[in-house]
Amino acid sequence: MTRRSLIKGALAASGLAQKPTANPEVKFHTKPKALPAGAVTHDWAPFLGPSHNGVSTETKLSRKLPPPLVWEFSKGTGYASPAIQGDRLVFAHRVGNQEAIECLHPETGERWWRFQYGTSYQDRYGYNNGPRSSPVMDGDRVYTLGAEGVLHCLQLDTGKMTWKREVNKEYKVPQDFFGTSGTPLVEGNLLVLIVGAPGGPTVLGLDKRTGKEVWRAGKDWGPGYASVTPAAIHGKRRLMVFAGGDSEPPAGGLLSVDPANGKVDFAFPWRSKSYESVNASCPVVFENKVFVSASYKTGGALVEVQPDFSHKVVWTSPEFGMHFMTPVYKEGFLYGFDGRNEPDASLACMDVKTGKIVWRHVPEWMEEFSVGGQAQKRMLGTYRGSLLAVDGRFLCLGEFGHLLWMDLTPRGYKELARCWLFGATQTWALPVISRGLLYLTQNTRDVLKGAGPRLLCYDLRG
Repeated sequence: MTRRSLIKGALAASGLAQKPTANPEVKFHTKPKALPAGAVTHDWAPFLGPSHNGVSTETKLSRKLPPPLVWEFSKGTGYASPAIQGDRLVFAHRVGNQEAIECLHPETGERWWRFQYGTSYQDRYGYNNGPRSSPVMDGDRVYTLGAEGVLHCLQLDTGKMTWKREVNKEYKVPQDFFGTSGTPLVEGNLLVLIVGAPGGPTVLGLDKRTGKEVWRAGKDWGPGYASVTPAAIHGKRRLMVFAGGDSEPPAGGLLSVDPANGKVDFAFPWRSKSYESVNASCPVVFENKVFVSASYKTGGALVEVQPDFSHKVVWTSPEFGMHFMTPVYKEGFLYGFDGRNEPDASLACMDVKTGKIVWRHVPEWMEEFSVGGQAQKRMLGTYRGSLLAVDGRFLCLGEFGHLLWMDLTPRGYKELARCWLFGATQTWALPVISRGLLYLTQNTRDVLKGAGPRLLCYDLRG
């Protein structure tokens, strides 16, 4: 029996067990189907899913689009995606001058608890002012990191605060381009996050139970916007950190860090030469190799970690630069959306042996729709979409709210199904799947139906 189960059992025995309450911000539409027999399911507790790489092991999902809408939650500002563990879904957003952490029931949207704290963050480039980092769940705790670098550890069952660190204030980190964005990582007894303080640390390892500093690593590179990727390399645990944001002269790249002591194995510089740039795509690890990529005329690079944990550059390519999405590795190939802006974005397949583009495709189609009673006809597409490998295929969420099932192989691109769920820009968070349910974040107003920003739950159970 897990510690969380023991805690819940003790609460039930004492008569203190919670029940979720009706949520005034949720509109419930339909009860999801039962899970099909033999379906493989999982929690979605860390960022990018249980394997930290945008790959889901869930099976027996429906290919029919659009999927039934189970519930919708009227959210505030922010770019976070939810985390899910058992009967708890945790989501971060901003309402007024408060960052709010919501704990909802994944199937109904009913509320278990809400935790709030003040914020005055304003994005200096005009993007919204909500949290960018997604919650991370671990046993009986949940960790959240706000846009101003305020880190909380909350009890998952009650929402009560266990500890708090004002990271940017404590480590004297100035506000960067787009706010604190990297999601923390639970690694054993550690909570690891990219700090990017001037003169160090670049990376910080905290005791996840107390919040106290265990080690610090790196001193030359700013915070960046990617999240730490954990991996087993040559049979040993390592943390791959892609740092480098607001700095003059521009600097950043890949760090390999030993989680046991914070020792840096190597530093591989890889960042745009332009000042207003970001390292936002997470490192992708496979076969003792690490792929990193950036936009702003940078491209991708593959490094091979040697047995002594030095590194060798296998190849670099200007043709495969992710702006903020993390590409997906599958059977010797990388699939991802290359391009800095909407018009120049394309979906590409890269051979990791050679660094050559195998094929490139721009998914687009003619869409007929109505805005404010005026009929329109326009060529639209996925633009800078997100990819989730799941159930033998790829699920793609387009930047303007389109959802697609795709068959992606080295032979080419094939669209299997497509729908338009909402007409909203800045749809940048990866789709989340847990127990056959799909969760999407709509971050701006839907111009088709007029709905404001929402967290949406759909039924993908086959």
